[in-house]
Amino acid sequence: MGTLLFCLFNKPALVLADDAQELAAIKAQMRLLAAQVEAIEQRQAKRQGLKKTQTALAGKGRHNTGLAGGKTATAALGSGPADPAIRFSPDTPPASVAQAGGLPLRSHGSGTNPFGFEWLPASQEVVGHPRSAMDLASSSPSSITQTSVDHLPPVFTIGGISVKLGGFVELSNIARDSNMTAGPATAWGNFPYANNPNHGLSEERISAQLSRMSVLMEANPRKDIRLQAYIETDFGGAAGTSNSVQISGYTPRMRQGYFTFTQKDWGFHLLMGQAWSLVTNYSKGLLPRQEQLPAVTDNNQIPGIAFTRVPQIRIGKDWHEKYWLGLSIEDPQGTVDASTFSKSCSPNGSSFSGTNVPAGYGQSGTSCAYYQNSGGVLLNSGTHYTDNPAPDIVLKAAADTSFGHYEVFGLGRWFRSLSVMPGESTTRKHTHFGGGVGAGLTTPLGTKKLQLAGNILAGEGVGRYGPSLLPDTTLNSRGQLTPVPEIIGSLGLIGHPSKSVLLYTYGGVETAGRKSYMGNDGHQYGYGVSDLNLSGCSIEFGSCNAQTHTLASLTAGGWWHFMEGHYGSMMAGLQYTYIRKFAFKGNDGFGNSVSPTTFGNTVYVTFRYFPFQ
Repeated sequence: MGTLLFCLFNKPALVLADDAQELAAIKAQMRLLAAQVEAIEQRQAKRQGLKKTQTALAGKGRHNTGLAGGKTATAALGSGPADPAIRFSPDTPPASVAQAGGLPLRSHGSGTNPFGFEWLPASQEVVGHPRSAMDLASSSPSSITQTSVDHLPPVFTIGGISVKLGGFVELSNIARDSNMTAGPATAWGNFPYANNPNHGLSEERISAQLSRMSVLMEANPRKDIRLQAYIETDFGGAAGTSNSVQISGYTPRMRQGYFTFTQKDWGFHLLMGQAWSLVTNYSKGLLPRQEQLPAVTDNNQIPGIAFTRVPQIRIGKDWHEKYWLGLSIEDPQGTVDASTFSKSCSPNGSSFSGTNVPAGYGQSGTSCAYYQNSGGVLLNSGTHYTDNPAPDIVLKAAADTSFGHYEVFGLGRWFRSLSVMPGESTTRKHTHFGGGVGAGLTTPLGTKKLQLAGNILAGEGVGRYGPSLLPDTTLNSRGQLTPVPEIIGSLGLIGHPSKSVLLYTYGGVETAGRKSYMGNDGHQYGYGVSDLNLSGCSIEFGSCNAQTHTLASLTAGGWWHFMEGHYGSMMAGLQYTYIRKFAFKGNDGFGNSVSPTTFGNTVYVTFRYFPFQ
């Protein structure tokens, strides 16, 4: 009722979309459409046997009516030739709304429309379907990695807010040479060893789960202030009722959902909500939807790419949109490897079960550790959440130069556990610090048709930021979470042989170091231990509890934008990834060293339809 009353009595004012970039994109789209009209008319005239000069004379009177008809289109395009002489006002926003001479975001709260809602005029609707948002010249085209909604004009307005719609419908055919029973996101660290019957058992799946929708809402209270709200979703969720037997019913999930505040004169930026982590590499500045994501088809990216999407609060500052500084407070969960701690414990016979931690060399007794809980209200009850005492903190600096984009950052993390020490009956709280440093670059290699993109992150307790999900921590002899040393990195080449084709190749690696201790019983515990019997890793149905040391991958693929028009655009993608997994060395039970390894191949064939582009 309150919402209804607000809509009935609200009288929104006429506001102006002062985004120079959006206005320039619309003008470019209009020029393209005008040129397209001229080309169609010339083809029609040629079929009818008319001379080229007659076509040109006849076309002068039809260029402006071909877009929307009538005076609206004429006013939009002007009276000159269609291309390239179409004239517009300079691509700069007016000084104020009162001086608005450009294209306003229309919303009327009076007269016959009391709800403050209005579809854009027909001339703007036509302009909203061109190809500018399908630009593949970038090293990370937003039409592939995001939804490219920023490059689209508004579809409608509500009050003083313009609303843009983006997204695509996707169908992917995924083939893997090892059965992982996985959808269109490959768990790179889970490729099985030869002991598993799924090793070498091929898997083929067809999925439309990655079909994506997005909504961008924008408002400009003043010429120097911009408010944005962005929501992005796909169907990558898999609830308990999801199956592929009777129906393939997969649930929507929130990929991103955040709002931003920008003060242009100060160069101030604020983001709150769920978005790509500031750890993620960027192609320009530190603004959302400008992330340097590889244009790959797999929803889990590729090994070596540092990323995550998490709730966060981010503040940023730019100097002339050339130098950038950002600080983000983020909330990812930690990952713990306790595979060598196979027993549970219940101090004093309590009903609360923890992890039994054997005493270290020279110590006596065992500890009982607690470090995670099952999800509660509005969390996944089938997932364990670590007891993080504080959010992660990321500080990043970036520079945009004439020869590329460069950035460096630092990451701080905290890990907490509770443990009951030998001979005690109450818990003690332990907090350990982890984190690392990283860098990224995106630069052309002598020509705009070839670009280099790379990133690296090194530190302790940073495995969560890689798609292979190496463990952040393990336990020490006192039941404390201790960070594991790790390095995550990738390097890619992106080529543009033509405007409609994008080719890429990436190499990536994720590696973990040792973090273990010698127990009082003579066995090693922790991560990266070297006394495990791994003889069964190469025997079918054998026992294998190998711990991952390194994952290395090579990916090659490309996209072809093969169809476009006022009905949208179509793209096709092909990708191949080879991955090799190496485990820490163990033994065969007779004192001989064993180094388990496995490999995997994945192939994606993907088609996407973009109705808004």
